[in-house]
Amino acid sequence: MTTEPQRITINLPDDFHHHARDGSKTPAVLKHAVKRFGRCLFMPNLNPPVVNTAMALEYRKHILDSLPPNSELTPLMTLYLTDKTTPEEIRKAHATGLIVACKYYPAGATTNSAFGVSDVKHTYAALEAMQEIGMRLCIHSEVTNADIFEREPVFIEEVMKPLVAKFPTLNIIMEHISTEEAVNYVMNESPDNVRASITCHHLLFNRNHMLVGGIRPHLYCLPILKSEKHRLALLKAATSGSPKFFAGTDSAPHFTSDKESACGCAGVFTAHGAIELYAEAFESEGALDKLNDFCSTYGAQHYGLEKNAGRKLVLEKVAWKVPMTYDFGDAGTVTPLRAGKEIAWRIVE
Repeated sequence: MTTEPQRITINLPDDFHHHARDGSKTPAVLKHAVKRFGRCLFMPNLNPPVVNTAMALEYRKHILDSLPPNSELTPLMTLYLTDKTTPEEIRKAHATGLIVACKYYPAGATTNSAFGVSDVKHTYAALEAMQEIGMRLCIHSEVTNADIFEREPVFIEEVMKPLVAKFPTLNIIMEHISTEEAVNYVMNESPDNVRASITCHHLLFNRNHMLVGGIRPHLYCLPILKSEKHRLALLKAATSGSPKFFAGTDSAPHFTSDKESACGCAGVFTAHGAIELYAEAFESEGALDKLNDFCSTYGAQHYGLEKNAGRKLVLEKVAWKVPMTYDFGDAGTVTPLRAGKEIAWRIVE
């Protein structure tokens, strides 16, 4: 007798941290995203970065023009916060109803962050305006002057705690947290308006997967993968049912040739299978019943949005083999997470 594969049904998820890149690379990314998400929060670290309202609206149009035919996805836009971002620009962006957050990149912390914030005090006027109007602040929560494995805990002490004290009602998202310290801070020490997103790769992999037996460049990301105790802390937080944690994939594609180089780029491409990979992580904790809220409820709540109505996503436990590469625009390919290997869950089309 044939046994039917296990199935679960969730509300259409959102991704509150997605990189769509630009040019011909954007449609190559979005063809994966539209199968899994109703809304994506698109990151502004293009070259040049998206630093004002006009640029954000132009990028939004490019995203909409790049969607596959007969597909739907709502872009949620962000501004790239700099030392020179003005309160007037913040209010102008917020008034569009289309730009929902600003992204704080410490200068030099990650891809295309050279124009980022050099000192948080330089952003105080902009942050005051954001707090006043209810605009969200997304933070890459690392310093750049500490050991690469300690940058997040140092950021919490040196930047986050003073920032939260200064702006007690500012809605903050610590994006792609990667340490036990960040979990403890968000869960136990921060006010309710401070929450965190977690990626599927930080739930499934630790630094040994990246480094033992040879360097695996397609697992190199920032924040960098940490030790197993940190992965387990993230997994416990994600599957806890706490609304303080939600999905943000940080799917960050680069050309395969740029990853497999003497100085490879930071970023893991997961758009091809992010929800399926989250399902693997949640299943490992016996917490598939918590997957819906993590992927489809808690992030929307924090951004003041209703859950996606109508379309559901059905997952079944049938393994599929990930291609070695996917097309990535006109000039190359991107290597996905688990290239040439299996993902245990798939989407039922």
